[in-house]
Amino acid sequence: MSSAFESASQIDRPVAEAWMSRAIRLAWKGRYSCDPNPRVGCVLVKDGVLVGEGFHARAGKAHAEINALEAAGEAARGATAYVTLEPCSHTGRTGPCSQALIEAGVARVVAAMEDPNPQVSGRGFAMLRAAGIDVVVGLLESEARALNPGFIRRMSEGRPRVTLKMAMSLDGRTAMASGESQWITGPAARQQVQRLRAASSAVLTSVESIIFDDSRLTVRAEQLGLEQAESIARRQPLRVVLDSSLRLPLAAACLNEPGRTLVFTVQDERAPRRARLEAAGAEVICMPATNEGRVEFDAVLRYLAAQEACNEVLVETGATLAGALLEAQCVDRLELFIAPTLLGGEARPLFALPGLKNMSQQRRLEIDEIRAVGNDWWIKARPASDG
Repeated sequence: MSSAFESASQIDRPVAEAWMSRAIRLAWKGRYSCDPNPRVGCVLVKDGVLVGEGFHARAGKAHAEINALEAAGEAARGATAYVTLEPCSHTGRTGPCSQALIEAGVARVVAAMEDPNPQVSGRGFAMLRAAGIDVVVGLLESEARALNPGFIRRMSEGRPRVTLKMAMSLDGRTAMASGESQWITGPAARQQVQRLRAASSAVLTSVESIIFDDSRLTVRAEQLGLEQAESIARRQPLRVVLDSSLRLPLAAACLNEPGRTLVFTVQDERAPRRARLEAAGAEVICMPATNEGRVEFDAVLRYLAAQEACNEVLVETGATLAGALLEAQCVDRLELFIAPTLLGGEARPLFALPGLKNMSQQRRLEIDEIRAVGNDWWIKARPASDG
């Protein structure tokens, strides 16, 4: 709760929280569809009565405030707008929402948080205040921030939020020694993975994972178990393959799916295999190399944020890349699915973390949630702040 909210006059906090909670629930309706824009909800209330509401459903379409104003019509005049994010002040593919609120005659705007987008960031509030509208900021801010962690990270730090998804046996193994890995977890866990993909801007993997599994890296409507699954699956996340030596098979399934496949490499335009991959459907991009000759992770993430407007990157890969990303401190979240099965000591481990010899070197995680999903367990965690 911000000081601006503390000092607001004539605000009944419990009532205001109830309306803002409604706006947050509305915003979540854009979970799978509004990327790369933020998820936003808006509720218009007049004399204690709901007169209009809306959410941002798709990039390029009307924002939450516009949908709420259209639903309210003339009733918007003199109303209070509860909105989960600062109304925009710039013209992109749609007009500025702050100006629309001013023209509709809204009396007060209660916003959960300031927009981290430098093009907005306080300017929307300034426009509203200059027009004589009472502005209150900071109500249920933490809940509103949870709507858009990737968007906030991209706007404030120039990189997307990275989530590492792994499926493992009870003894911490992800595949047999041969590379066979389908399937460790059951249908319910795999459905959740499909939903993680659907909510992501990009799905990233290593060329080794493609060689072993030939994963399509796509959202499959029939596995989502959601309303409007077909519509959700039409917005396929960007497919990203890290391939320093351009070993991606020309017949890889990911090159023959709807949407785009980006291949990040350290090989320049003169690499003979590059033209063949591009002819097969890949977009090959040269990146800086590490001392080991591998693609530099941070450069890839910053490219995805700046050039592809990626908010959320979901990593689905094997032990080598998973361990390297952890070591490079590029992982923000871990989604771990554990099946009640044993694969044995010869099977492949969850993470390759070479050089750990003492307990003082262990990589600790902070667990946020553990819950059952079908016959498996789902752990949501993040790297511990102490490393």
